[in-house]
Amino acid sequence: MPANLNPADATFLTGLAAQLPEGTLRPAEPRHLEEPRGRWQGLGSMVALPRSAAEVSVILRAASAARVGVQPWGGGTGLVGGQLQPEGPAPLILSLERMAALRGAYPLENVLVVEAGMIVANAQAEAEKIDRLYPLSLASEGTARIGGVLSTNAGGLNVLRYGNARDLCLGVEAVLADGTVIHGLKRLRKDNTGYDLRHLLIGAEGTLGVITAAALRLFPRPASTATALLAVTDPAAAISLLELAEARASGMISAFEIIHRMGYDFLAETLPEVTVPLSPLPDWSVLVELALPQGFGGAEAVLAGLLETAMERGLVQDGVIAASDAQRAGLWRIREAIPEANRRIGAVSSHDISLPLSELPAFIPRAVAALAKIGDWRVNCFGHLGDGNLHFNVFPVKGGNRRDHAAQVEAVKHCVHDLVGAVGGSVSAEHGIGRLKVDDLERYGDPGKLAAMRAIKAALDPLGILNPGAVLR
Repeated sequence: MPANLNPADATFLTGLAAQLPEGTLRPAEPRHLEEPRGRWQGLGSMVALPRSAAEVSVILRAASAARVGVQPWGGGTGLVGGQLQPEGPAPLILSLERMAALRGAYPLENVLVVEAGMIVANAQAEAEKIDRLYPLSLASEGTARIGGVLSTNAGGLNVLRYGNARDLCLGVEAVLADGTVIHGLKRLRKDNTGYDLRHLLIGAEGTLGVITAAALRLFPRPASTATALLAVTDPAAAISLLELAEARASGMISAFEIIHRMGYDFLAETLPEVTVPLSPLPDWSVLVELALPQGFGGAEAVLAGLLETAMERGLVQDGVIAASDAQRAGLWRIREAIPEANRRIGAVSSHDISLPLSELPAFIPRAVAALAKIGDWRVNCFGHLGDGNLHFNVFPVKGGNRRDHAAQVEAVKHCVHDLVGAVGGSVSAEHGIGRLKVDDLERYGDPGKLAAMRAIKAALDPLGILNPGAVLR
């Protein structure tokens, strides 16, 4: 973190308030200073709530002139501490929650133009109004905002079919550290006019600029959807099932989630009202969803045929296909409740990792065996198998407490991440770097890439005022 930054003190705030409409600066609320896992408490007494890119420009230009740090804050749902600053001179918190308007809907182009403060679920609803689908889907979609999910390049449940947030964005409007406004809200699929600043800003976690609006890519709404929970023998069988599913319904697999038995045990322990319609409970299972357009028949029939073939090949031992919207919601409730059960149990160390699919089956037992040399653990491994993203989380044995393992946290994390690095994986699949993984980026990141990242940061934010301490030390 730059040592020459100044706090957002009364003198700075008074001068800034004089340049903005009344009420733009307000005292920060507790939500602006907290993060979901309770790891850190943020600094900052005031939050700026602009209504336009022009006002964001005024704020950043003033902060740059005064060398005051600016902490971008979206929906506050990030899990790696990128949305708050726990140390250093108190920053000005910048929230775009007042910039939540729909700027344009273009059904013929499959494009929605929205301001960065729009909540993801509201963007989904706006797409539905024009009979289109904005497919980004994640647990926090009722709170997370478009600017935040783009700044972290969020993934979620539908990456296998539709891609990450980056893949669902055609253009952005953004403001750089010196107040320069980038007018990049083009709705084009092809635009080879030099450096693509859109992709530079997406995933930068607010360290290179503040995204203020975006042109989002939409898709036709599926005509039929089918969901099933299938018991498989092991992760290798799950990957073979994925291969079969892609062969049978190429490009139509919306989600393919793997769940270990430990996840079901945690649900029984903490959320017994969430029931699993498989008996006996399998060691491994897959939640798969197909979504078909018109003219391809019913998704349920395709999924039933897939299940029959998979059982004939010994890939699946048992399964249930949702027969109604309520049953489909019940199956997804199982998957969506597992993170909450994890939180109630209390992880010693959580790992958001991605692996080449061919490496994944061997990685899981290898990592479990390596962890056993450090201590006794319960490992809950689940996640987005379709795109190689696992949440590989390590917990105390039943009756234990994570506080008892504080001295082992680093050893556990390095054990898992070293194995990830050895097979060409990533230690941050979809949550970003934030402040939690700055050390990990330095330990596992390519030196050439890190040097380029630092050069880009120095060029676009030479004073280091944007999200100081996040991503890069």
